Amino acid sequence: MNEEELLISLGYVMASSYRLRVIKYIGTGVKIPSDIAKKIGVRTNHISNVLSDLKENGLVICLNENAHKGRLYKNTELSLEIFNFS
Repeated sequence: MNEEELLISLGYVMASSYRLRVIKYIGTGVKIPSDIAKKIGVRTNHISNVLSDLKENGLVICLNENAHKGRLYKNTELSLEIFNFS
């Protein structure tokens, strides 16, 4: 990834405090939406929307897509670069 692409993604993440907080909370681990929601202090359905948005933009991946409960999310290399950059 070149620096321009990284800066575009960084701007996208920083435009929403929720996106940035979700990426920071996941860090190098694996988290479920309910844990993220509790930590950040917002409803789980809102976190699910944020995670879906981040996933569409290549910033998080879901490790168990077919699960109805307990979906596991982790950061991609791109979001880890953003996490380290911010």
